[in-house]
Amino acid sequence: MSFKEKGLLVVLSGPSGVGKGTVCKALRTRGTRLKYSISATTRKPREGEVNGVHYFFKTREQFQQMIEQGKLLEWAEYVGNCYGTPVDYVRESIEAGDDVILEIEVQGALQVKRKFPEALFIFLAPPDLEELKHRIVGRGTESADLIESRMMVAKSEMELMQNYNYVVENDQVEKACDRIEAIVLAEHCRVDRLIEKYTVMKGNDET
Repeated sequence: MSFKEKGLLVVLSGPSGVGKGTVCKALRTRGTRLKYSISATTRKPREGEVNGVHYFFKTREQFQQMIEQGKLLEWAEYVGNCYGTPVDYVRESIEAGDDVILEIEVQGALQVKRKFPEALFIFLAPPDLEELKHRIVGRGTESADLIESRMMVAKSEMELMQNYNYVVENDQVEKACDRIEAIVLAEHCRVDRLIEKYTVMKGNDET
C-alpha cells in the first residue's frame, strides 16, 4: 500500500483593489506548483479562448442545472453573465495531488467555506485603508461616489477576516507571494496530512 498526498484548495480573497489579480499573476510567473482554478461561465468564448483551458463554457440551462445539482462551490452573476467554480474540477485536481488556487471576492470565499471547509483560506489585506483607497483611485476608472462606496464595502469585508486561516499583507507583491508560498509549504507539512504516510511506512517496515 502506498501513500499519495492530496493537494490543497487555496482560496485567496480580500477587498476590491487589494491586488488579488496582481499577486496571482506574479505567482504564475514564478513557476509555482499552484494550479489555477478554471471557472464555468455562460458568456460566449472570446477569440482564442479554449473550452476547458480558459473557462468551461456553459449555456444558461447547463449553468442553472449545475447550481441545482450542487456542482458549483460558488457562483455569481456579473454584467449579465454567470461565473462559478465547478466542484468536480477542484476535487479531481486535489485527488490527483495538485494544489488549486482560487482568486475570489470575499462573499464568494464564504460560500466556498460552507461547502469546502477543509480549504486553506488566505485573506489578502492592504497595508492600511489609505493605501487601499490610493490603489482604487489610481485605476482612474471610477467616480468619487463609487470610490467611497467601494471603501465602505472594503471596511465591512475587513471585518470578515476572522473567517480565514491566514492574513497576508500585500505591501509588496513579491513579498506577498513569498508569504503565500510559505503558508502552502507549511500546510503540506501538517501532521494530520502526513501521519498516514508514516503509518503506512511503519507497517511496511514490520512486514
